[in-house]
Amino acid sequence: MAATAAIALLAVAAPTAPPAWADGDGNVSVGTLLAARTHPAVQLTSLTFSGEVVVPTADVRQNALNELAAQIQVLVTAGKIPSDEPSMYKYMFKRMAANVDKYLMPTSPKRTVEARIGGMCTGWWVTPDGYMVTGAHCVDMSDEDLSQTFAQQALQKFNEEDAKEIIAGLENVVADEELIQAAQQLYINFNSAHMKLENLQKSLSVLQSLPGGGVDKTAKEVPAELVSVGESYPGKDFALLKVNNQQNLPTVPLGDDSDVQTGNTLYISGFPGLVTNTPFFSIESKLDPAMTEGPYNARRTTTEGVPYIQTQAPSYHGNSGGPVFSPDGKVIGMLIAGTVSDGGEASENESFVLPVSIIKEKLNEKNVKPSASLTTTKYNEALDAFFAKHYKDALPLFREVQALQPNHPYVAKYITDSQQAISSGKDETPQPVWLWIVIGVGVLLAVAGGLALLMMMLRRRKRAATTTPSYGQAYGGAHAAAISRQDERPAWQQAAPRQYALPQGESSGSASPGAYAQGGPSQDRYPPQDQYPRQQDGRQGYDQRGYEDRGYDAQRDGHQQYDQYGQPSQAPDGATRYVRPAPAAYPQGSERNVADLEREVAELRRRLGQRQPPDA
Repeated sequence: MAATAAIALLAVAAPTAPPAWADGDGNVSVGTLLAARTHPAVQLTSLTFSGEVVVPTADVRQNALNELAAQIQVLVTAGKIPSDEPSMYKYMFKRMAANVDKYLMPTSPKRTVEARIGGMCTGWWVTPDGYMVTGAHCVDMSDEDLSQTFAQQALQKFNEEDAKEIIAGLENVVADEELIQAAQQLYINFNSAHMKLENLQKSLSVLQSLPGGGVDKTAKEVPAELVSVGESYPGKDFALLKVNNQQNLPTVPLGDDSDVQTGNTLYISGFPGLVTNTPFFSIESKLDPAMTEGPYNARRTTTEGVPYIQTQAPSYHGNSGGPVFSPDGKVIGMLIAGTVSDGGEASENESFVLPVSIIKEKLNEKNVKPSASLTTTKYNEALDAFFAKHYKDALPLFREVQALQPNHPYVAKYITDSQQAISSGKDETPQPVWLWIVIGVGVLLAVAGGLALLMMMLRRRKRAATTTPSYGQAYGGAHAAAISRQDERPAWQQAAPRQYALPQGESSGSASPGAYAQGGPSQDRYPPQDQYPRQQDGRQGYDQRGYEDRGYDAQRDGHQQYDQYGQPSQAPDGATRYVRPAPAAYPQGSERNVADLEREVAELRRRLGQRQPPDA
């Protein structure tokens, strides 16, 4: 076979029966992320023609056949062909197939067969409401291509029957495989040349998964309307389809020609015919696109002035119309053609991509504005969380996607995978920010509470350290001794005495601020002494608490004044008042404490009664 290669459009050439971003994160490759994000918007498209194939019966032109037989005898005599009959018939069939109308003519009866042929390509959603981009050669066929495709599929039965009939007319000839093939080729050429198509119908469709499951369910064909079509390669090989009654479809974003340049890696997504045409793969497997990658080699221009990108990313029949992505996940073109051998076999040498600038130009002509759907936005958010192993965050997002687009081909599996990862303890979802705020506030409150408690304890210790010695240190001498003796009393009597303000003098009507002990349990102030009745008209006066008022002087009428403990009263600044101990804090309900108090009061009155009254 010749080594030269030809450019071929990468639609599915063989006739088929009707069908039933940014850099990678961690260990996730760029290709994996791109495939996950873009594959939901990449769909398998189907082009189908159906009609009646009418073929006449072939009759031999006897005169031409006799001339050919004479020529064969001459060649046998000359030794240029073998003299056995099989060899002579093989030579004859080959000469007739090379100029079929010279040796055969159409006649009646005409034979009719209903036929249906199809080809598959790749398309992709550009709007949430059902606009799809694909290649022009994916939505139509030339008359010549159409006839050849029908002939290959619909005429096979007629070709085999006609060849069998003519070989049966050869007497005493045992037909080998080479002779049978030569006879069939004769009728292939004749029937194809004289075949007519009647009641021809064409349909375009997109294969979508049924509701409820993605690619693990049976697919259905959804009719598509042809909105716009360009010229096949080497022209602007572009077509725009519309599928009605669609919403929230997954979409892919369009980039710019300048997003990539020579040396960048390109990624092609699509449906290779070697999978979709084989009977060995399930329908759900055929609905999963394949992704290939390769370098951007060069920018080319066809003879019609249309720019194309040359890349070594592999492509195959059926990839035609598929989107081509830059590493950041934006469409920079559409796969149209690739190199094939003379035998029509796909070659991985080069692929040719229609730039995205031409795609945008054609979309603008129809006023179609590419846009991202809410499905795509939520799905991409879910994928980001999924690949970061934040499965608990990803799971509700995937469920939102499923609610938005029940026919989404992959979300059901991602939901299952997320649930299994959570159950297996593989989730690495970080705690929400609000929880950290609550924890932080709680820690701050705990620290603040601890500090407040510590400060309160320190204050109490300070009061305990400063309150007790203040009695003895303030007055000293005999009064300090009296206070010291107070500690010999029972514990219930050892409460700190109340302190009462000492006035600066009799003429002063207010208490001296310096007379208070800071932090004591009580800071009662007695009114100035002159407010209480004193001895008048020869009668003794008493203060408000019933104690005999002895006046202000420590000595009066030559007699020393004493406090309730029998100690001489001393006046630091001349005049003084009694500094009586504050009542002890007795536990409520204690009969013993009340009795002790009564005894103390009686003892105090006894001592006061023993003292000499002042002279009148």
